Amino acid sequence: MNLQLQPIITSKVTDAIMPYLKDPRLVRELAYINGKWVHGQQDIAVINPANEDVIGHCTQLEPLQVHQAITAAESAFAPWKALLPDERADMLMRWHDLILENKEDLATLMVLEQGKSLSDARGEVDYGASFVRWFAEEARRANGDTLPSHIPNAQLATMREPIGVAALITPWNFPHAMITRKAAAALAVGCTVLIKPASETPFSALALAELAERAGFPAGVYNVITGDGSQIGQLLCQAENVRALSFTGSTRVGKILLEQAANTVKKCSMELGGNAPFIVLPDMDITAAAKAAVAAKFQTAGQDCLAANRIFVPNAYYEEFLTAFAEEMAHIKVGNGFDKSVTMGPLIFREAVDKAQALVDDAIAKGARLVAGSQDKAPGSNFFMPTLLADVTPQMKVFYEENFCPVAGVLAYEDIPSLIAQANNTEYGLAAYVYGHDIRTIWQLLSGLEFGMVSVNSVKMTGHSIPFGGVKQSGLGREGSRHGFDEYSQIKYYCLGGLNG
Repeated sequence: MNLQLQPIITSKVTDAIMPYLKDPRLVRELAYINGKWVHGQQDIAVINPANEDVIGHCTQLEPLQVHQAITAAESAFAPWKALLPDERADMLMRWHDLILENKEDLATLMVLEQGKSLSDARGEVDYGASFVRWFAEEARRANGDTLPSHIPNAQLATMREPIGVAALITPWNFPHAMITRKAAAALAVGCTVLIKPASETPFSALALAELAERAGFPAGVYNVITGDGSQIGQLLCQAENVRALSFTGSTRVGKILLEQAANTVKKCSMELGGNAPFIVLPDMDITAAAKAAVAAKFQTAGQDCLAANRIFVPNAYYEEFLTAFAEEMAHIKVGNGFDKSVTMGPLIFREAVDKAQALVDDAIAKGARLVAGSQDKAPGSNFFMPTLLADVTPQMKVFYEENFCPVAGVLAYEDIPSLIAQANNTEYGLAAYVYGHDIRTIWQLLSGLEFGMVSVNSVKMTGHSIPFGGVKQSGLGREGSRHGFDEYSQIKYYCLGGLNG
């Protein structure tokens, strides 16, 4: 099967998307392989979760086309690796600048396919661009080390080399930033990339490919493959010439990919599920803590691996906190992301709404109190109104599952040792929040919490310069920061002997 060059925009793009954009060339419905826009044998409808309109289609590649994409990335690897770091950095900076120049269109596409508010989408574009700039600058600092020699007349050292073709599988909740955080690191260090976006949100990925082409990336360096996720994931895992696999998504799928990648001994990085505790210490202002907890819980409608799922409050301030939380939660405006007053959009699909209701029903059946959250006010079938549950226990699904929805569960604690034990009572270990002032207690929590990231007195904890990642079943490896190169590079040691004849 030959790769087919297709028109920039196919006739399947509906009026639901084109009137919103300044640059219609950013709307792509075809995969991007080896510098060409490629059509598969079938198309997948892309749905606006806010109103369930079909906003366009993306193509579904056949297995042979996926293999052709892998071959293209492998062929492009050697010349891309051979470029000077400055040359790769310059190209990444052009990509960065184009992303920011097209910020409004990129944010608009995100609202249409993912559902988040326009202000949140704009923030994600900025956030995503920051990784491109960071790794463009870090391209010049992919350093090795010199080592004190224990061998006479020899010099010992290491060098960092790109690992090869990197497959990047990204989720629907952050369809822009999860691509740039992975791809910028891989490209900067000298890898070529194969990006598999979620089928629910392909347009953000394809728009980034269009901008990468404008930035001058050579054919085969940056590829976007669309289609059936399980099939493409298996093909990428089985391919020996794909040397690294980076995945963001559920722990369940991550385990499957790790098993499939084992036969080719790939370097795997996994950013998986989370079940973040939000801990209020006894010396914290309750109103301020409630405001922060609402912000930490309901970002991206709760569809965020960093979302605060389990909120721990001292017994003495329990009811006061519930009142303050409910009052702050009432300020959330739910609706279509293009409404400027809206602060929370829909869930990605109807199944997510059903799961949210099932979590609430399970908790209430096991003794939880429904403090606030009437679903009668939901503005559409994919919306779930912010919900507050009190008296949550470890036996409830809302406690031990990653709920990925706007349902907050609150429980009281007696003392710090039991609090730490309860907070750690989860298979996940991505992020935790602590709000308080006593440095001894804060340090006790920082030392005792089994999570890869702990944020004290701040809802915002991520960024280009921090090592994002978790422990336990929340994943492997780190993204962002100077550690971001580790997932896409390998260390070569050399011994240069005979220096003194």
